[in-house]
Amino acid sequence: MGAGHSHDHSPADFGNAFAIGIVLNLAFVVVEAVYGLVAGSMALLADAGHNLSDVLGLVLAWAGAALVKRRPNHRFSYGLKKSSILAALLNALLLLVAVGAIIAESIRRLSNPQPTDGEVVIAVATVGILVNGITAWLFARGRKHDINIRGAFLHMTADAAVSAGVVVAGLLILQTGQTWIDPVTSLAVALIILWGTWDLLTESAAMTMAGVPRGIDSVQVGRALERLSGVQAIHHLHIWSISTTETALTVHLVAEEGVDRDRLIRQSNAYVHDMFGISHSTIQVESADMDHDDDCHGHGVAHRH
Repeated sequence: MGAGHSHDHSPADFGNAFAIGIVLNLAFVVVEAVYGLVAGSMALLADAGHNLSDVLGLVLAWAGAALVKRRPNHRFSYGLKKSSILAALLNALLLLVAVGAIIAESIRRLSNPQPTDGEVVIAVATVGILVNGITAWLFARGRKHDINIRGAFLHMTADAAVSAGVVVAGLLILQTGQTWIDPVTSLAVALIILWGTWDLLTESAAMTMAGVPRGIDSVQVGRALERLSGVQAIHHLHIWSISTTETALTVHLVAEEGVDRDRLIRQSNAYVHDMFGISHSTIQVESADMDHDDDCHGHGVAHRH
């Protein structure tokens, strides 16, 4: 039996980024809602509602990132690592609710247009570009390695773009005086949010259902293991996410006669880690003449954490 340990998959600490992002966005929600009411702007009110959902989303993501660090125990053998996946999924669902509310109110405003103060809309939305841009920058370095952090980054980036769209709407209202521009802009806001949320929703749902993580091809992993010296075949290959940054694998290797099983286990553990970034692997080695439908009688099993 062999074992290896690697800790390079530990999630980075974004506690300060979450705290600053939550404070900035909560303050902006208050400002945007007040001026949205004063200016009679559905676009501002819609964006305020969306930014409030983003504050709640940041809180969820922060909670998920914190729970991931809880140590394993006898009941939760992986700790609470899946909490980051659940946070990403809840974040996506929360955004879908916000999209529905924005669309409903925008349609109502289209049938009953109201005057809008374009100058106020422009001023407040410009502040929104700064707030959302700064918050997105705080999460930029973690966006490629953690779906939970990527969700926060994408939402803030999208919000900055949405605020830019609201500025354009304000300018058009000043130029044309057309009140329908405001609710149409809010509909565009909703579509942008929906587009940005869909990818987060599908990926986090797949992770929740123990699907193979995006970026890892299970067929390629299987073929790579089969090419290892001393391996005749593989079976019972399973790959799944245990958090938004960590991947687990279990597999049975059918070994050739006379193969050094300890060496094969060490090589397999290192191979899936270095080639595919799989940090938690459980390798079972079997003889060619074994019944491969029986999971309980391997000659060698090793775990990498």
